[in-house]
Amino acid sequence: MAARDSGRYLYWIRMVAFVTNVGSPAAETETEDKTALSDVWGVVVLNDPVNLMSYVTMVLERVLRMSRSKAEEHMMEVHQKGRSLVWKGNREKAEGYVYQLQEWHLSAILERDETD
Repeated sequence: MAARDSGRYLYWIRMVAFVTNVGSPAAETETEDKTALSDVWGVVVLNDPVNLMSYVTMVLERVLRMSRSKAEEHMMEVHQKGRSLVWKGNREKAEGYVYQLQEWHLSAILERDETD
C-alpha cells in the first residue's frame, strides 16, 4: 500500500469506530433534564414606601393591560397585604413582565407557582 492509501484507510477505520461507538449504550448517557421553564410562574408586585397608589394602578394598567378596577384591586392588595400576584403564565413572559415593572420602578419578583 502506498503511504497515501494507508492514510485514507486509517481515516475510514477511525470513522467506522466512531460511528459504531456513538450508537452503543456505553457512549450514550441518559440525562433527565427537567427545566423549570415549562412550569407556571407568577409575577408578584411587592409593597414599597415610595410609589403612590395611583402610580401603581397606572403602571399595572399599562404594563399588564389590566382594567382600571382590576388594577385598583391589585394595588389595594399590595397596600394591605404587602404583595399581590398580578400575572401567571410561562417563565419567559413572566420574566418580561417583571423586567417591565422594575423599569417603572415597582418592586416586582418572579415566583414559581406551586398551586398547579
